[in-house]
Amino acid sequence: MATISYGQEPKLKKQDSTQRAQDSIKKADFLKNIGNGFLPFNYFNADLRYLIKFNQYEGIRTGLGGETNDKFSKRFRINSYIVYGFRDKNLKYKIGGGFRINETTSTWINLAYTDDLQETGSSNFLTDKRFFTFFEPRLLNIDLFHRHITKSISAEHKFTKNLVSELQLAVSKIDPTYQYNFVLDDNSFQNYDLSIAKLSLQWSPFDTYRKGKNDVIETKEGYPKFTLQLTQGFKSVFGSDFNFSKLDFRTVHQFNHINESFTNITLVAGIAGGETPITHLYHAYPNNIRKETILQRFSVAGLNSFETMYFNEFFSDKFSTLQLKHTFRRFKITERFRPQLVLISRYALGDMNSIDRHEGISFNTLNNLYSESGFEINKLLLGFGLSFAYRYGGYHLPNLEDNIAFKFTFNISI
Repeated sequence: MATISYGQEPKLKKQDSTQRAQDSIKKADFLKNIGNGFLPFNYFNADLRYLIKFNQYEGIRTGLGGETNDKFSKRFRINSYIVYGFRDKNLKYKIGGGFRINETTSTWINLAYTDDLQETGSSNFLTDKRFFTFFEPRLLNIDLFHRHITKSISAEHKFTKNLVSELQLAVSKIDPTYQYNFVLDDNSFQNYDLSIAKLSLQWSPFDTYRKGKNDVIETKEGYPKFTLQLTQGFKSVFGSDFNFSKLDFRTVHQFNHINESFTNITLVAGIAGGETPITHLYHAYPNNIRKETILQRFSVAGLNSFETMYFNEFFSDKFSTLQLKHTFRRFKITERFRPQLVLISRYALGDMNSIDRHEGISFNTLNNLYSESGFEINKLLLGFGLSFAYRYGGYHLPNLEDNIAFKFTFNISI
């Protein structure tokens, strides 16, 4: 009679279990990278943000970019990209990298040389986490860009897990792609040089973390969050033309309700003083194109933009916006068809001193309260939905149709 031994079976089961756990970790890491906009390779992660985009100035914008990962080095990194615009027929690129000087405080020194376009009136926080979406809704209709050639050095530092900072020193050559003159005393500037220092702080006091195998992992995102950024332009430093200051602030709070619905409140404010050209002032995140009918203006709704505010309609040297969103629990019509209703109200207020300094471009100010309200019905089909917004209050327009924005939305999660 043959003898059958089961002596090795527990070991095989243990090996199988370990292999499954490793495969699960690899799959989770892969999905995390894809969700952040990276396609991981052995020593290099391709950046999906640069594959293809579209805007009114460049037309189709396509290229390649990426950054080295921990397999390449945990102390050094390289991040660069190169893109081409088919309408403006110009290459844009960035060459950058960094080195870590302290692992505990995640302190990095970064260097970069960038030759690219930036939307006029846009304002970003250095400490913002990387944000990726398959396409950027507002970008499709933006036509007001300025070219910048920027050399920068920056330092990232975590004071605590909940308080992160970044300091950046940069020199830039600014060249608006549109007709614009910045008039200062008896001088008129069509292009100019800037030397700028920025300090950004982000405080998330209610986020919670746990110690992972190689790093600290966020386990719960808490609210409220606060971000503060100081900007100072220095005249005559490295040939800079202007002296100006900016202060930007943002706070986000979210109330989670027991029925799986939640309410989100976002307050953003900024003030600029001194000799600030329009390239470095503020718009209020408009997302409406100037066409005659509602259907001609049908496009993609943004995530945090004013859907009834027309592009280049308002600029400010001081402004504040308040956005209120209430997201209901998804309606379970069938197992697969589960749309979601979101109620939205947005408000903006601002002002502009020395408007006569800005020649060649016409715009309004936000001295009165700008108001719009509406709703979204998301995830109707393959991540697509519909949105409706109505403009009222101090900037209500005489023609009823001009106050209405009807668009589709796109929301997808990985």
